[in-house]
Parts: sequence; C-alpha cells; structure tokens
Amino acid sequence: MIRVVEGHRRVQHASMVDEMYRIRAAVFNDRLGWDVTVTNGREIDRFDDENPLYLISLDENTGRVQGSLRLLPTTGPNMLRDVFPVLLPPDQVVESPLIWESSRFSINPDIPHRVAGGAPNGLLNQVTIELLCGIVEICQLAGIRFVVSVYDARMARIFKAADCPAEVIGTPTRIGKVMTYAGLFEISDDMRRRLGRAGDLSSPVLESARQCEPEAA
Repeated sequence: MIRVVEGHRRVQHASMVDEMYRIRAAVFNDRLGWDVTVTNGREIDRFDDENPLYLISLDENTGRVQGSLRLLPTTGPNMLRDVFPVLLPPDQVVESPLIWESSRFSINPDIPHRVAGGAPNGLLNQVTIELLCGIVEICQLAGIRFVVSVYDARMARIFKAADCPAEVIGTPTRIGKVMTYAGLFEISDDMRRRLGRAGDLSSPVLESARQCEPEAA
C-alpha cells in the first residue's frame, strides 16, 4: 500500500517520515556510500524543504515503512537541474509543468526481499514495483505526462526487468564509482499495465484508491 504525504504535512505523519529519513540514510550513506549528509541517523537534503510529494510504501499488516521516493515539479528546484546538470547537453534544462522528478528511491534494507509476483527472476523486489506503480497512479491523477529521474546502472537493470522503458537524455556519465543516467519515463495506461504484469499488481496501489474499491461480493 502506498501512502501519499505532502511535504507541508510531514508533521502529521512525523513517525513515518522519520523512519523514511532513517531508511534513506541506511541506503544512500551506509549501503551505497553516496556523498549525502546524514544528521542524527537521518538523510535529509535541501530538496526536502521544497514541499515535495512523498510516496511511502507501508506494510498493510504492521504499518512499517518498506520503501519510499520523492516527487518534485521540474518548474522549481530539482536534483537533475541543480545537482546533476552534467548529465544534460549544454544549455539544456528539463522544465515543464507536465514533468515531475523522482528521486531518493529507496527500499528498507531491514525487510526481507520479496520477489515481484510476475517477475521472471529474483531481481525485482515487490516493493520496488509497488512504488513504480504508485508513481504512475499519482501522476495520472495529477495530469503529469512524464517523470524524469537520475539513476545508476543497477537501477537501469531493474527498470529493464520491470519492463519500464526510459528515454535516456544527455550522455550517461560516471559520477563517483557508478555510471549515472538521466531518463525520461512516459506516464501512461500502458506503462501501468506493464508494471502490473511485472509485479502481479493489477489493482490500485495508492491508499486512497484502494479505499474506494468496492468489496468483492
């Protein structure tokens, strides 16, 4: 189940958001060794002050945070433009009210790896597919047509396994120890169907949509 949390309402979900920040520290600092700032065990950056939209995967039985990501409009501060402009051709900027940026995609390293239901191999985590489905669903509700993201070679393999194609924009560049890409993902019914097949997730994953589903007779 995906809960959508608006940045300016973080205080209303303080415990859940705090757990999200701790997971981000465990993933990006401890596990991947990225150059991020961790304070008191939490990874928080300046883009968290830009009123982002958080998608948080919750275990329906325990309420535990399983993973999360952050969405920001490209009409304001975002990571591709302000941190990774080297990935784009000179003078090119991705900026449109119809394009959002996804960042800080992270899965709780302390939960067991659950292989996605429709995946042909063990590469895809069910929580990963759930979050990707959540992106498509929330963007369709908001009238967003594309999502842009900066990701590494590991995530590129995951996107391929999930049948989640991206248009690579600019030139892939080695940043630190990893090859890094900027990709543009089209939001569509077809994308949602492909992700649903990869994770055996045909029903909506957003909490609000699930609550509106009629009960089986």
